[in-house]
Amino acid sequence: MSEERTRSAVLFDFGGVLTSSVVAAFEELSAELGGERRLLLRLLSKDEESSALLVAHEEGRIGEREFEDGFAERLRAHGVPAVGEGLVGRMQAQLRPDLDMIALVAKVRADGHRVGLLSNSLGDNCYAGFDLPAMFDAVTVSGEIGVRKPSRRAYAIACERLGARPEDTVMVDDLEQNITAAHRIGIAGVVHRDAATTAAALARLLAPSAGQ
Repeated sequence: MSEERTRSAVLFDFGGVLTSSVVAAFEELSAELGGERRLLLRLLSKDEESSALLVAHEEGRIGEREFEDGFAERLRAHGVPAVGEGLVGRMQAQLRPDLDMIALVAKVRADGHRVGLLSNSLGDNCYAGFDLPAMFDAVTVSGEIGVRKPSRRAYAIACERLGARPEDTVMVDDLEQNITAAHRIGIAGVVHRDAATTAAALARLLAPSAGQ
């Protein structure tokens, strides 16, 4: 059965969807610290200790400073003279709001569809400058619920808060593995690359609004 024009709600990721690329930001910091450009990304995804720190932080089991100090130690173990304090801020310094995506969220909502945020949190102030309660019908942040994407439970909680069934929902995320996980509970997915292609994909998936 086709998924086209059957969905009525959208969950949006934050970093890399409502902001500029997280990958590019982490590459810039890697270079700034004197390592090779993919070092931060490689450690956070492949290094067991770094990955464990990230998961613990995103699930709210350790705070920003504990994550910073632990990750700085892993960077030093790989030859990069990193200091923990302020490291998360430096990781986020290159991120900028994507105004086209913020406008798209508003348009989808204005068209009568429910919109929610589902985000893996990083740091104490990663959402600074965004009025999330004003932008979304529901906000779900991993550090507050104790579970992160790609856990099925994270998607289920986000749908419940949004008041939408998974089979009526679309997830927009810049990481393909998070879309694959969303599919497992019946959520349709859009792998975000830019606002124009995401808008086109949502137009194919969302049910017509009143008046269309």
